[in-house]
Parts: sequence; structure tokens; C-alpha cells
Amino acid sequence: MRLVVLPFLCSLIVVQANAQEPVRLYAAGSLRAALTEVAKSFQAATGVAVTPTFGASGLLRERIEKGEPAEVFASADMGHPRKLAEAGRAGPVALFTRNRLCALASPRAAVSAGTLLERMLDPALKLGMSTPKADPSGDYAMQLYQRAEKVRPGAQAALEKKALRLTGGPDSPPPPKGRSVYGMLVERGDADVFLTYCTNALEAKREVPALTVVQVPEALGVGADYGLTLIKGARPGAERFAAYVLSAPGQEILSRYGFSPGDAR
Repeated sequence: MRLVVLPFLCSLIVVQANAQEPVRLYAAGSLRAALTEVAKSFQAATGVAVTPTFGASGLLRERIEKGEPAEVFASADMGHPRKLAEAGRAGPVALFTRNRLCALASPRAAVSAGTLLERMLDPALKLGMSTPKADPSGDYAMQLYQRAEKVRPGAQAALEKKALRLTGGPDSPPPPKGRSVYGMLVERGDADVFLTYCTNALEAKREVPALTVVQVPEALGVGADYGLTLIKGARPGAERFAAYVLSAPGQEILSRYGFSPGDAR
């Protein structure tokens, strides 16, 4: 009898251990503060822990494609999660929050919303951005350059040529622990103006009050739609967490960090 019961008990222990493993969340770096709080709130409400991995959305997608055991993917765009869905690696993609592109500037740059394009084009100023394709923030910056071309012919080529791809790439240095990488880069002069999400810019300014957050004028404005998906094989706890992100408590936390609701325009 013991030979029969023992395997059953071992199987039960394995099932219980798996059920207690944290949900594996892969999420855009711009969501670090907000989703860390969402995860804590979710655990307090359900008893289910969440282990997050943050980074550039394109690089995270590549890691998932290579077999890393993500269960929930929260991307700073819709394209990367949709690529996983189209490949059969993930389920439907939900637009769960929105952001916008802002400019983070040093005092020496003397930038305002009205002079942003002129100052970005100034050869004496360093313009920073994230790495396109690897990090959606870089893709949104490229969209801004396209819009600049309509305002001032020749601006797109000039901006693309001078912009420094300082973050979000496979060889970019990791962000400093406990600090905003954007605030650090602008503060030490690696960039005079850095195009990043408004939420990132506001976080950087909280750390370095001397920096300026410049709202991008409507003619150049670029919005960012964030996509959420479940990776195939995700456990019920992961489904519950994804639903929690979309719920009123999850959305309220995101809004406190400067994100807009998924249905906002």
C-alpha cells in the first residue's frame, strides 16, 4: 500500500508547489514602478506572488521566443505581443494602458514646448533616444521625426542622423539600480534632450529636480499603446494577474503613475 500511496503523495506535493510558484511577468521597463505596485496589491488581494522581469519590450519578446518561461507579457507597444500571438506563442492582445512621448531636458538646453524642434535640431545639443525595434520608445521617437518632417522639411533626416541611441539596445548598459537611467544620462551630459515616455521623464525629474519635462507640441505628438497578453501554457494565477491589471484597482494604480486608461485618447 505504501508503494501506491507514496507516488500519489509526491505528485500532490509537486502540484501544490507549482501552484504556489510566483506568476512570471515580463514587462516593459517603463512599467517597473507601476506594475511592481500592482503586483504587490494583487498578492495582498489573492495571496499569489508575482516575479517581474523588466526590460526593453523587443528584447523581452526575443527572450520569450527563445523559450524563457514568461507567463504574462506587458509591452510598451502592441506590435511585439501581437507578433507572439501570430506565432501561436500567446493569446489575444489587450490594449491595457497608454503613455505619451515627452522630452527630458537639462537646464543648459533651455528647451520649451515652443522651441523643442528647433533645439533638437541644434548641432550643439546632444539628442538622446532609445534603440528602435528593440525598444518601442525608440520607434515612437522615429515617428516623432517623421512628424517633424511635415513641420520642417529635412528635419527627419537631420534628427535621425544626430540622435544617440543610448538605451534599450542589446548592448546598452543596464539601468542603475534604484535610479532613472534617463535622469542619470541627462544629468551627466550624455544627452541634453532625451525623448522618452512622459512617465519616465516625470520619474527622472523627481530624482533630479533641475531637469525639465517638456510636453511635445501637438504637431509632433506621439502616443504609445501598451499591449498585454498571456503566454501559451500560463497557469491560472497568471490569468488572474492579467485580469487584475485590467481591473479597476490595477488601472487606478497605473493612473497614479501617469498612465492613461486603455480607452483614453
